[in-house]
Amino acid sequence: MIKYYTYFFSKKFKILFRPLLILMVMGVLFTSCKDKSAVENPNPAVGVSKATSEFDASIATRWTDLQLILIKSTPGYAPPVSARTLAYTSLALYESIVYGMKDHQSLAGQIAGLTTLPKPDLTKEYSWGLAANSALSTLIVEMYATTNDANKSAIDSLRRNIESTLKRDAENQEIIDRSMIFGADIGKAIWEYSKTDGGHEGWKNNFPTDFKTPVGIGFWEPTGSQKIPLLPYWGKNRTFSALNATTNPVAPSTFSFKETSDMFKLGKEVYDISKALTADQKAIANFWADGGNTLTPPGHHFNIANIILKKEKVKLDKVAEVYAKVGMAVNDAFVACWRCKYVYNLMRPQTYIRQAIDPTWSPLITTPPFPEYSSGHSSGSGAAAETLTSIFGDNYAFTDNTHTGKFPDRSFKSFYEYANEATMSRLYGGIHYRQGNENGQKNGKEIAKNILKLKFTK
Repeated sequence: MIKYYTYFFSKKFKILFRPLLILMVMGVLFTSCKDKSAVENPNPAVGVSKATSEFDASIATRWTDLQLILIKSTPGYAPPVSARTLAYTSLALYESIVYGMKDHQSLAGQIAGLTTLPKPDLTKEYSWGLAANSALSTLIVEMYATTNDANKSAIDSLRRNIESTLKRDAENQEIIDRSMIFGADIGKAIWEYSKTDGGHEGWKNNFPTDFKTPVGIGFWEPTGSQKIPLLPYWGKNRTFSALNATTNPVAPSTFSFKETSDMFKLGKEVYDISKALTADQKAIANFWADGGNTLTPPGHHFNIANIILKKEKVKLDKVAEVYAKVGMAVNDAFVACWRCKYVYNLMRPQTYIRQAIDPTWSPLITTPPFPEYSSGHSSGSGAAAETLTSIFGDNYAFTDNTHTGKFPDRSFKSFYEYANEATMSRLYGGIHYRQGNENGQKNGKEIAKNILKLKFTK
């Protein structure tokens, strides 16, 4: 009898409680899978951290405004150096906040030489604004190491100012510390990456004494007291896009002093235009000169980007994307341009015209100390215009107020129109032949297209 009841109740227990046991096991498995999924597949834009798009653009634009001041007053900041620095600081900005951008991804593993970067723990909360500020300040201190004490104080002051504002919005000290450490790690990683491109601390040695200037018919000759040309090895630098290592303008016309040659016609055009410059052509040449002790042509292109970004009232995510694309495109355009300059070593119009046309002639703009072909202004403006057009569209009207207080503002109906004017300014200034301008701009556009092939979005 006892055996029977034992069997009966054990069987009854199995019948009654088996479904309950199954449900309990399924619940545990479901919860386990759910937790695992949350860790392995976080959605950074809607997860535990506030999205990058919720942070103000001024976190980045204020740093760019300061960099344009630093470029003017830091020794050795020639145009290629400026382009390089703006590109790396922009990359650091992008990588410090990309994990808060739902549809975007890191460029590590895509751009040349950059295999890996620090990653945040996406199961924890970050302030992407603090991360951005930390990344930028960390890298800018290194990039402008030779700047004056007043500028160093300005860098520290801006860091602390932005930091104090963002800290008030952070929920606790752990989030603040975590975010700032991650940003600093990105800044340090980009600094180490930059050391390997061939242009490390280029500001220290603009005119390397070990360079032997080539001598030959039609080759560049000094037009002033500077006998060694500017940054002769810059064209060997690594580009961000591997494709841009071999993206070059077509060869210039065959050199000749014969009056029937294409080369003579190019020189004669520069000479004839200089003799009949209109007031507007002179204004264009001066507006785009961006020579020594200025924000340089790359800085001018970045200021135009800033004008548009402020006009559009975008957020931090959009600024980071625009800066990264413009920065890398303009950098690679200058590397390609300098590569070309020291392959052809073509003499400047000033030298050509004095030897073949008029021995007393001088250009409107002082001739810079490096070979002519092709034009850096044209290459950079082509790259910037192509990039900005891809983002904001053609026929985008804007006013360039870069030189307010020094020169009147200039208005344009599109980015290509501004690039064309910047390109022609070098012909009006008498320091480039038409082919150096036009072929430089074309190559700059191709350079930008290669940067735009990078997969910024998932």
